[in-house]
Amino acid sequence: MKHNTILVTGGAGYIGGHTCVELLAAGFNVVVIDNLSNSKIESLERVQKITGKPLAFENIDIRNLTGLRALFAKYDIGAVMHFAGLKAVGESCQKPLAYYQNNVYGTLVLLEAMRDADVRHIIFSSSATVYGASATPPYTEDMPIGAINPYGRTKAMIEDILRDLANADQLTPTQKPWKIALLRYFNPIGAHPSGLIGEDPNGIPNNLLPYISQVAVGKLAQLSVFGNDYPTKDGTGIRDYIHVVDLARGHVKAIDVLESFLFNAGGCKAYNLGTGIGYSVMEVIAAFEQASGQRIHYKISPRRAGDLAECYANPDLAYQELGWKAEKNLLDMVADTWNWQSQNPNGYDS
Repeated sequence: MKHNTILVTGGAGYIGGHTCVELLAAGFNVVVIDNLSNSKIESLERVQKITGKPLAFENIDIRNLTGLRALFAKYDIGAVMHFAGLKAVGESCQKPLAYYQNNVYGTLVLLEAMRDADVRHIIFSSSATVYGASATPPYTEDMPIGAINPYGRTKAMIEDILRDLANADQLTPTQKPWKIALLRYFNPIGAHPSGLIGEDPNGIPNNLLPYISQVAVGKLAQLSVFGNDYPTKDGTGIRDYIHVVDLARGHVKAIDVLESFLFNAGGCKAYNLGTGIGYSVMEVIAAFEQASGQRIHYKISPRRAGDLAECYANPDLAYQELGWKAEKNLLDMVADTWNWQSQNPNGYDS
């Protein structure tokens, strides 16, 4: 295990926190940075409770170059898992400058600090939104990129930056090349089976499952279903939902592949992390009602800008090269979401 200490940016967030659990369980040392703008420090306390292992935390924004340089000087970091950034499609259409500032500029600052510290292994939290409307699902990693909203475009831009870094090594070979995995997530849902950590967004949730679960506990009155006139089986949008624990385990597999013969000469490669199965919004509502025993009240609202009718993965490459595949089904995902929300009706403030 060459990279025993992993820096996790945005590690107090939903996916970052679950990945910290899997990293600690796998024997890695973990250093988390997070500005806590859309996360809570309590999540990291619970990560340590789940694993029985400590981690280090620094309150640093990834746009703070001075703070990042001090961090790399303080810890012997071998690789970075980069989750930090804004993440809501709808909000990105309303606040594009904030998304480019946080996601793209923040990543540039992080990469500059990594370069200065000679840390050149990074796993990037990308997104299926990079594919856009030009590709037809199931998406494969060799399909053209064509994001249709600012959030997706920030992810696509960062992928381009990372590919350029890896390509520069081919022009001027170095003893320590950049080794980069781009993990394109589909739709993470669920929570840790313990019910101790889960998704706890600030304000009104932007994503489907936390919204459904807050309706179920009575925190919100009803769910808005954005569009029922898509060309799908029931008119609602279809997505590839993946359990957040499966997703987190994919990151641990990616650390291993960066050390494998596939990356001997460095490089940058994308992997889909999804189940390969698409479920409609109405199917998710029905599954949640089955798992929770709660009625989910909803209303049909107009389509949101930037949403696609269908989005699901071909996950074969991740299985072939990472040795990873999703193991949990939709009922597992919604049951674990309900377990988290029912135990923590107000999230980490419960």
